[in-house]
Amino acid sequence: MRDLAYSYAFHIPLYTFYKIPYTNLMETSTFILEKDFASQGFTHVIGTDEVGRGPLCGPVVACAAMLKYPYCHPELACLPGGKQDSRSMSTGELNSWIPDQVRNDKRWDLIRDSKKLSEKQREEIFDFIGEHFYVGLGLCDHETIDRINILEASFLAMKKAIQDLLRASKFQETKNKNQTIINNQNSNNNSCHPELVSGSTQIPDQVRNDRGCIILVDGNKVIPNLSMEQYAVIGGDKLVKSISAASIVAKVTRDRMMKEFAILYPQYGMEKHMGYGTKVHMQALLEHGPCLIHRKSFKPVKRMLH
Repeated sequence: MRDLAYSYAFHIPLYTFYKIPYTNLMETSTFILEKDFASQGFTHVIGTDEVGRGPLCGPVVACAAMLKYPYCHPELACLPGGKQDSRSMSTGELNSWIPDQVRNDKRWDLIRDSKKLSEKQREEIFDFIGEHFYVGLGLCDHETIDRINILEASFLAMKKAIQDLLRASKFQETKNKNQTIINNQNSNNNSCHPELVSGSTQIPDQVRNDRGCIILVDGNKVIPNLSMEQYAVIGGDKLVKSISAASIVAKVTRDRMMKEFAILYPQYGMEKHMGYGTKVHMQALLEHGPCLIHRKSFKPVKRMLH
């Protein structure tokens, strides 16, 4: 059972999932991981994911997402001594800190693996995520991808998304600083890092090096050269709510961009395949050659240039 836990949270020694029925969680996106890190003292738990590594054209888009409601809400279900209720954890019913008026909204169930949602469902949940999560976006265009390679471009896009999120959360926390819940969390639980309400537009150094901030990265690799604590989560977009939210926002954002590109380059049918190497796309490449936004370092496109 412990080995199964390791497959869920890469790099996390003695992770608490091995104490609960793991099989119940394999296809369910929950706040379990975020809550667990919150119980360890992390005050900013951020999920990040990217979309668009595989397509032959267009940008790679990343999103970072962090729940707006404090994980250290007084209603957070814990057992005496800080131990978590394993029955609650096994069912994924961990959103007790979310206000009553939104807690039972069925749209929370749609925040799951974006690949298992229809385009209509992703569009429907997009604004809901923006309402209840701080969201940051980052992208790298086709030229950057060709210059530094797709993997490095994906990491760079995620760094941009994290920076964008921290700016957004800083602004909102400043705007709402007189609200009771924020004041209580600042004074009692130190949930809002003081540097996040300063005038800086960059990720503050104290936040970069603060154990209070942790980045949950979808996949088996952490973001290189990012001096913030991170954990790579294999299958995170399926299992971790903040990563699922980030995945959906990144997917919707990129799809909208590709539909705009389809208007500029109608001969490729980008609104249907979003730049992926489908049969229709490959045939269009043969007939028309690459357009401005094609990734010339990708082999199917490179072959068309010679």
